[in-house]
Amino acid sequence: MTVPIITLLSDFGLKDPYVAEMKAVILKVCPDARIVDISHVIPKFDVRVGAFTLASAAPYFPDGTIHVAVVDPSVGTKRRALIVTTKHYFYVGPDNGLLMLAAQEDGIVQVRAIENPEFVLGKVSSTFHGRDVFAPAAAYLANGVPFRRFGPGVKDFKRSFFSKPTLRANNELKGEVLHIDDFGNLITNITSSDLARLGAKTTKPLSIRLKDTVLRLRLRKTYGETRPKSTLALMGSHDFLEIAVNHGNASRRLKANVGDSLVVSRV
Repeated sequence: MTVPIITLLSDFGLKDPYVAEMKAVILKVCPDARIVDISHVIPKFDVRVGAFTLASAAPYFPDGTIHVAVVDPSVGTKRRALIVTTKHYFYVGPDNGLLMLAAQEDGIVQVRAIENPEFVLGKVSSTFHGRDVFAPAAAYLANGVPFRRFGPGVKDFKRSFFSKPTLRANNELKGEVLHIDDFGNLITNITSSDLARLGAKTTKPLSIRLKDTVLRLRLRKTYGETRPKSTLALMGSHDFLEIAVNHGNASRRLKANVGDSLVVSRV
């Protein structure tokens, strides 16, 4: 029998007992579950970073993995609790867009609200749905409870709020900074397929306009192809264009933030 895998992602941090409480609930319902932590240090209330992190990690797990994500500033309001089934996975969490970048990339099959009281804790806190709603629902799902039993189907769920790069008439690609990792690398929403739309030779440098700075950079294969403290561009491990500083911090050097727009063209 295959051991069920349940992943956890949250902004709960590591100081408080919240993550342990979620794991305790899961193991009480499904003792055979293998629990994997994706991250619990998502910036507080930052649904965008949570969505990006989940979408980056989820595709590398085995088919049938149940991904539980809790970055939930609206906990206790009328926002719904969801279970999403995709081509390869299940996603459990709040209806605030957190799940949908990952789910849409894998292909959404069906979305249901978690409303059946059989599959949540008997007493549901208004401030801790991670423990009282999402953790038990995931555990019951891991035990083989049919998807349809959790609640009614949902069509009007909140979709991913990440913008797509646009190709302008003057052959410029407009994108944005999607994420800044712990090294200070600027991860944009521009993929290798997007860059191919520019049409010019890939050996030519890129012109990247970010705020008031214009960078002229050749696309590198790895950080070590440049000298220490040099700014570079490369396609990162998730196939997004990154702007980095070798042995440095691009976010600080360029004074960039998540959501900043950038324009890319071939020189």
